[in-house]
Amino acid sequence: MLDLQRLRALYAVSVHGSVQAAAMSLGFTASAVSQQIAKLERETRTVLLERHGRGVQLTEEAHRLATAARELLAIVERTETDLEERKGTPTGRLSIAAFASAARGLMPGVLAELADRHPELDARLSEVDPHESVDMVAKGVVDMAIAHDWDISPLPVPSGVEQTRIGDDLCDLVVPRGHRFARRATVRREEFEGERWVCQPPGRVCHDWLMRTLRTAGIEPDVAHYADENPTLVALVEAGLGIALIPRLGRGPLPDAVTAVRLDPVPVRHLYAVWRTGAARRPAVAETVRTLRTHWPRAAQGSTRTRDDGD
Repeated sequence: MLDLQRLRALYAVSVHGSVQAAAMSLGFTASAVSQQIAKLERETRTVLLERHGRGVQLTEEAHRLATAARELLAIVERTETDLEERKGTPTGRLSIAAFASAARGLMPGVLAELADRHPELDARLSEVDPHESVDMVAKGVVDMAIAHDWDISPLPVPSGVEQTRIGDDLCDLVVPRGHRFARRATVRREEFEGERWVCQPPGRVCHDWLMRTLRTAGIEPDVAHYADENPTLVALVEAGLGIALIPRLGRGPLPDAVTAVRLDPVPVRHLYAVWRTGAARRPAVAETVRTLRTHWPRAAQGSTRTRDDGD
């Protein structure tokens, strides 16, 4: 008899491409995932993982088993959804992937309320970039994702996945206090010629949006420094090393040496809750969406004001 948790571990490795990444998505240690797969190899008398450089590679047999695991996990999910729907209350585990600023600026309050109101619900959060999180939902690695897109770059949603908008997050230009834009009420994108930028690395949604926005305005971006986290970007701006476009959600208070200026037009990114088709029947999913919408206005207003907001 094949063990479902061991199949889940193998499937996670097939999706993420490494034991470490699979462990993070499952909330286990890498050692625990390796042990699960080792036991599965003994049960099946089959080699499933082969060393490939510093990582691992699935054998042909492992790929076949991972495909079967996905089908079995889908059956289990439908059964659990039916049971939870009949109970009418949020129960069981709900895995949520959220991008960094949502994980920081929105999810703590949401998770705390869910834990307080629904003690039988075990909601668990992982910080994941939107490029990856929606695909993780589609493949059944997580139950729900909090993702975003930009006004000029819509979020691609694969077949079998549904979404609902949670809210709109505005983006500001963040500059040092002595910068030529610092005392302006608004700045237009066409005025960015000659500026040095700090932004997220290539492949990130915010990076792609900045590149597309500037090039649409006829400006080739001069990116001096890359950093993943918004607080690091703010620190680089504070040091006078460039300017940045930073969304308000999760940004937090700006240091005295930095100011945020409104852009005209204002860049907007849309936040979505994403889940697999049919999972909306789960009370856990419906309640999480409701809680996200309840907390969004507070999260959206909790960011630092721009100059024309009264700074």
